[in-house]
Amino acid sequence: MPAGAGSWSHFSHEADIGLAGSGPTLEAVFEQVATAMTGAVTDPDLVQPLHRIAVHCEAPDVEMLLIEWLNALVFEMATQDMLFGRFEVRIEGNRLDGAAWGERVSRERHQPAVEIKGATYTGLAVRQENGGWTARCVVDV
Repeated sequence: MPAGAGSWSHFSHEADIGLAGSGPTLEAVFEQVATAMTGAVTDPDLVQPLHRIAVHCEAPDVEMLLIEWLNALVFEMATQDMLFGRFEVRIEGNRLDGAAWGERVSRERHQPAVEIKGATYTGLAVRQENGGWTARCVVDV
């Protein structure tokens, strides 16, 4: 994604971690929230895009689709022992077709701060506002 096409951040939430993203399109927001999730574990810039993992999910609305997307990434992170630093998302209706690029975790180089267990419904919001999109949710660590 080109520089300036969105942003990601964290927000405090008791023992868990809040993720937030903004961008010009719904797809960009999903990519930014995924980057925020990686940012909770390590610096996303440290993750090399060596391997591509395809992700497909469906949900009845965009908020649930965000949860499905993030949980699919958490599943891939856990089962493949990987971190992802680059994302690409296409959304048509209630279906997401995406990809994540990353590499196997290197404890020395990535120095993972937490292990993400899953995305939750806490603080969940996906909104179109001011000509762009914002999204947020909390992940269980």
